[in-house]
Amino acid sequence: MNRKSKTKLKAVFSRIFCFAVYLFLFLPISVVIVNSFNATTSKPYLSWKGFTFNWYVKLFENNALLTSFGNTLIIAVVSTVLATAIGTLGAVGMYRYKFRGKGIIDGLLYIPVVIPEIVLGISLLTIFSAVNVPRGMLTLILAHVSFCVPFVVFNVRARLSGYDSSIEEASMDLGANRIRTFFEVTLPVLWPGITGGALLSFTLSIDDVIISYFVNGQTKTYPLRVMESIKSGVAPDVNALSALILIGTILLAVIPQSGILSKRKQ
Repeated sequence: MNRKSKTKLKAVFSRIFCFAVYLFLFLPISVVIVNSFNATTSKPYLSWKGFTFNWYVKLFENNALLTSFGNTLIIAVVSTVLATAIGTLGAVGMYRYKFRGKGIIDGLLYIPVVIPEIVLGISLLTIFSAVNVPRGMLTLILAHVSFCVPFVVFNVRARLSGYDSSIEEASMDLGANRIRTFFEVTLPVLWPGITGGALLSFTLSIDDVIISYFVNGQTKTYPLRVMESIKSGVAPDVNALSALILIGTILLAVIPQSGILSKRKQ
């Protein structure tokens, strides 16, 4: 076998491998989308009985499911904002200042990341019970903030690793105070890290199940509602909402990219 044949063979195997990987990743998602149009009414909704849009209509009649999705969005947005603010300030503070116990605090940040979620969920439940905090929306937000903050700190700190603090000194030499320097010089430099940490926090919050299970009380989130429906098979209206979430996620990812591309062309 000559060199040209080997190159072609490698290219064929690479394409087959890529196709297998994408098939493995997206086949379960495609099953959810296909079942959202399945006309079957017999549980567990695995047999195909025809094409229908009825489940998308019934989705907007399922108040419990829509309420749980609304709770999920509220918790994810609020916890992301709080975690991003706390994590950004914490990362900047730990980067600029040296103080006793800094190494210990730095090491403790890894605990919510590396320990099993069930351990963190039980720990938070114990704390909330000890201080008599009623479980509900508040405990869910506090719990989500607690495991999202480290991810923001790590992202912002990675951005700070190549940060040149002399630009802040130059800004203040030119007459800007510390607050104006932070918002007009430091913040734009850190923005990619802040954005990455915020997006990661939002993703972790919106699909959390285990920790939310321990601290939810009577407030149901969308993942918890889906988990409850698994006992009798995932209902088609759940598949319909999942398909709409997927479409919304794709649009959020594609639209900014298309905007960037159009600017580059101009």
